[in-house]
Amino acid sequence: MGLHSLVYRPVDSVFCGIREDDHEIECWGRNINVSSVPKASGFLAIASSDSMTCGVREVDLVLNCWGANEQSSLDYSPPLQLCSPGVCSPSSCADGKFAFNASILNEPELTSLCAQNELKICLPCGTNCSMGYFPSSTCTSNADRICTPCSLCQSSSCWDVCGVLSSSESQQQDQQEIKKLVVIIGSSVLGFLLIFVACCVFPRIIKARSEGKGRIQCGFCIGKPVAEGDPNPNPLPPLSLTTYVGETQVYRLSELKDATHGFKEFSELGRGSFGFVYKAVLPDGRQVAVKRANAATIIHTNSRDFEAELEILCNVKHTNIVNLLGYCAEMGERLLVYEYMPHGTLHDHLHGDLSPLGWDLRLKIAFQASRGLEYLHNEVSPPIIHRDVKTSNILLDSEWGARIADFRIVSAITDNDLSGNMEDDVYNFGIVLLEILSGRKAYDRDCTPPGIVEWALPLIRRGKAAAIIDRNIALPRNVEPLLKLADLAELLLKENPSERPSMNNVVSSLEQIVKCELILS
Repeated sequence: MGLHSLVYRPVDSVFCGIREDDHEIECWGRNINVSSVPKASGFLAIASSDSMTCGVREVDLVLNCWGANEQSSLDYSPPLQLCSPGVCSPSSCADGKFAFNASILNEPELTSLCAQNELKICLPCGTNCSMGYFPSSTCTSNADRICTPCSLCQSSSCWDVCGVLSSSESQQQDQQEIKKLVVIIGSSVLGFLLIFVACCVFPRIIKARSEGKGRIQCGFCIGKPVAEGDPNPNPLPPLSLTTYVGETQVYRLSELKDATHGFKEFSELGRGSFGFVYKAVLPDGRQVAVKRANAATIIHTNSRDFEAELEILCNVKHTNIVNLLGYCAEMGERLLVYEYMPHGTLHDHLHGDLSPLGWDLRLKIAFQASRGLEYLHNEVSPPIIHRDVKTSNILLDSEWGARIADFRIVSAITDNDLSGNMEDDVYNFGIVLLEILSGRKAYDRDCTPPGIVEWALPLIRRGKAAAIIDRNIALPRNVEPLLKLADLAELLLKENPSERPSMNNVVSSLEQIVKCELILS
């Protein structure tokens, strides 16, 4: 094994080097704790002082620092310019090296790490991939070799590296395994019968012993039973390994930190009242959205409320809802992992830089969003009031389907409050319909009046709804569905909450409008 570079920390008698094959860090010595050494796809440079060692990760140029033991390990991320892994050079890169392209950092304003764009940083090509990955491309003068997870191996070119068998070899091995299974199953039938009998008898004994000690509640998501009256319930499962509880995954903090490049700004998708949302790529290649609670959220929400919210969120599953995939509650952090919505928010398509939407898609989004909201109101137990219905909380998936996001869980709510808050959701959805119809923001200081409701409702009530239709999009052959959408929005925006329709009625009305649009188009 060869090393690119070697550093020595005399106080701890620790040596660290970068392997030539996969660029990973390897440390050895008298006082080194292997668990404190970062495990990543590779490092470009390392340096050491008396108390710590630091290395530049090749995947994102983030600086990782660690000490002699896990307690002294650090998480230090200086400005990107201070992490430059090489000297800027005007000459072309020699064989075995490639020019680092800053565009992979997803920062639009960053084209190069050098002071002048014509200069470049030449980095050594990787000669091998880490275990579990195979090289899907070779190193060129403009890009390093690309390592792809073995889970995506589909051809003979990666079978040897990933240990994947050919079809004939696989069949032979399957036949051998079947023979072994027949023997094992035959000899284990008696054991399974004994276990089955035990499962039928022991619960009765346990039930008899537990009478009078309180009823046991089993959580769908959290998994660990919580006894009523327990002063210190701790339903969260142990986090020593990544686990699955029901359909929900429990993630380690280190996993999500690596998947978001250390929660760096260039991975940020947005910000809300809960905290920050980051785009993350898991080791298996899946793209997800990670919602990280800010300090204020953590302070004002105790662990019992967080666990209760998880119980509800894990049961919320619908095609028009951004569904929860997993969570992390480790070292004081509260992280929720959701499905990733690649087409962004409805707000960004209507008012931002994303592509404009045609009328058929706008009507489809309105209908699907109403179904998601109706699901929260009527099909979830207890019902969920969104409390923040707006275009930035309507996301679009890979099929351009609308998904409701960022709804808030409030446990203490009376029946009267429930009805009133549902009517507030209906009102806010009426504003969403006006934005879809007009292309105008809910509140725009450059317009008179600035509020969309104060501007649009008088026109609709005077029979001039056509005046609010977005002129930046070509009108359909028949505008009747759009006029009906305006009339529906006017109903949702009634000043008297009792006069507003329920979300059930809104869904039915939008379904008819969409069908009318399809017939007339």
